[in-house]
Amino acid sequence: MANETANSAVPIDTRTIHKLKIRLLPFLFVLYVLPFLFLLYVVAFLDRINIGFAALTMNKELAITSQQFGLIAGIFFIGYVIFEVPSNLLLHRIGARIWIARILLSWGIVAMLTGFVQSVAQFYVVRFLLGVAEAGFFPGIVLYLTYWFRQREQAHAIALFMTALPVASILGAPVSGVILDHAHWLGVSSWRWLLILEGLPAIGCAVLTYFLLPDRPEDATFLTQNEKEWITAELRREELQKLQGHQMSATQALTNRRVWQLGLTALAWDIGLYWMSFWMPQVLKSLSSLYSNTLVGFLVVIPQLVGLVGMVLVARSSDRSLERRFHTAIPAIVGGTALLLLTMTRSSVESIALLSLMAAGIYSFIAPFFTIPSEFLSGYSAASGIALINSVANIGAFVGPYAIGAITGKTRSLSGGMAFAGVSLLASATLALLLPRKARANVTGAPTSTTGQQRRKEAGLGSRLVA
Repeated sequence: MANETANSAVPIDTRTIHKLKIRLLPFLFVLYVLPFLFLLYVVAFLDRINIGFAALTMNKELAITSQQFGLIAGIFFIGYVIFEVPSNLLLHRIGARIWIARILLSWGIVAMLTGFVQSVAQFYVVRFLLGVAEAGFFPGIVLYLTYWFRQREQAHAIALFMTALPVASILGAPVSGVILDHAHWLGVSSWRWLLILEGLPAIGCAVLTYFLLPDRPEDATFLTQNEKEWITAELRREELQKLQGHQMSATQALTNRRVWQLGLTALAWDIGLYWMSFWMPQVLKSLSSLYSNTLVGFLVVIPQLVGLVGMVLVARSSDRSLERRFHTAIPAIVGGTALLLLTMTRSSVESIALLSLMAAGIYSFIAPFFTIPSEFLSGYSAASGIALINSVANIGAFVGPYAIGAITGKTRSLSGGMAFAGVSLLASATLALLLPRKARANVTGAPTSTTGQQRRKEAGLGSRLVA
């Protein structure tokens, strides 16, 4: 009785958001982290960055050139881009529980097949199919979070979920290094085991998702009826405020100028992200011939830890101020500048410090940026718009690794690729600064009941928002 009285004394908004963060986000986080409790591999992101570690021994065994490795790393995103918008629309129609489970199951199976390739051509095919299988996962999760969290909580919510990116490397990099040095079971190369094992946790998490992930707040057993009604009403109020300014269809979202600008901003940023994911192990390995794969795995953890802290702090600051543009642009500037400075040093200490600054900048970009689409998109327009933004971004994830691989092969140095990625991050920051300023009235928690004058003012703000 005392607990019930205490709970009733807590405001319903505080109580409900707290429950969502402690009950919903940890489950999404588990989709990435749980496999590492069993020394396996992170479900979604590590299937990409494993290629960066596998390259330390795989490239020599299969005679893969720098340019071919860039294409292997990037071709994943061609399949991803082609099927991303349809995947997100299907998620919105079918429901997150079934569709995300389907994505996990299909990419888990294809990921296991990657370890059986015998040639570069086969690698191209399987990596393309892996992109097809995983298409829609990340934008689907971003869309899914908009079903549960208001604008004022979205950056923090996205940041908590996206901590899986640095955690994937924090936990996976040392394990990957150890496996490369020591796992030669059954006469199979260690890099093959690295790629085969990553498929198992994806399949297991597909089962967990199907049985445990609620589609919407009204399906959540951990919320009371009053809490379900409150969060549903709050989200509906925000959606209506967007519609007062302009009602956008899914097709209109695909041709919206701001959606494309956001996509290009993310495209330039993705080049930096995947340079970090695919080439950081090689950069650290090049610092000294005495560095083993195991040591490289542990050194990668340092920048990832710094990036993890930076991501959470910047997201909290962005939510407190409800400011997104500068919270997006400044981290990109920090990351790009650190990469350019990295081309000028061979010191191990300075290199790790600059890699840490780079990681903090790249990761801190994510949460503020991905709250911007939900400021003016909702429903099917959000499903198509967010997917398009991520699709355009992943063009950078294809072009970037291929271009970096070609530059590295031609110059026979990693510095050219670093400079290209650094300039790309600065371009991303410039595009972010050119975004229109957001109208704060849409998310400041104005009462549901408003006067006619207030409604006209909000409608005017909404019109300028989507212009």
